[in-house]
Amino acid sequence: MSSEKSTPPVRIVIKKKGHGGHHGGAWKVAYADFVTAMMALFIVLWIVGQSNAVKTAISMYFTNPNVFSGGSGILEGQPNTSPKAEIMPKPESSQKDKSQEEIEKLRVEAKKIEGMVSSNPAFEKFKDKVEITITKDGMRIELIEDSKGLFFDIGSAKLKPEAVKLLKLVAAEIGKLPNNVVIEGYTDARPYVTPGYSNWELSADRANTARKLLEENGLRKDQITEVRGYADRHLRQPDKPLDFSNRRVNILVALPRKEGAEKIPSIPPTSPGNRK
Repeated sequence: MSSEKSTPPVRIVIKKKGHGGHHGGAWKVAYADFVTAMMALFIVLWIVGQSNAVKTAISMYFTNPNVFSGGSGILEGQPNTSPKAEIMPKPESSQKDKSQEEIEKLRVEAKKIEGMVSSNPAFEKFKDKVEITITKDGMRIELIEDSKGLFFDIGSAKLKPEAVKLLKLVAAEIGKLPNNVVIEGYTDARPYVTPGYSNWELSADRANTARKLLEENGLRKDQITEVRGYADRHLRQPDKPLDFSNRRVNILVALPRKEGAEKIPSIPPTSPGNRK
């Protein structure tokens, strides 16, 4: 036997690398792109199926997100199950600013007409009988009668010459405005004595006479939208139903009506009644 010890054999182990080594994480990027594309597709499909109000709100949000201040989303507080839920923010401040601007324009016009009347010696007799006020409905010009019939002949729808001149001046001014106009006639509570003719006819006839003259002297044909005869149903002096100041014709230069409103609102008189 040999005295030398035998040397154990040497084992060489070769480790093979996996097939995915050269790909790295590229498949994850591709998958993420696919998921993103699918999410975008679903969002587009959801938007397409929404109402015009929702579409407009989404468009406004991406145009100017600040208009939806105070909320965490454009649909916050708007239940999807309610078809009447309002998505669009109400521009209340904008509407108020616009309304105030319109009122100020009429206020300036009122001052102008007042100045033209008061500065004309021919209209001296109308002092304190032409009242111009600004209300929530617009500018109201009141022509208030006296005991002798200042604007119309007593018990008649015939205008007096001085009143014709006054109305021509008014027509020339308000005819320049874009506002619609409503003419109202009133009487006092004294019954009209002519058979077949009452305070209803008288109030309506006086308002219509004023309409014709205004249209012939400056107002557009479509500017006057209503002619109303109230008879003695809205007395200027409720405690004095026979008082001559209840007889009057009002010219209302109306503020632009709000969107969705039904024509010009029924206008309660600033003061009651009117008559012959």
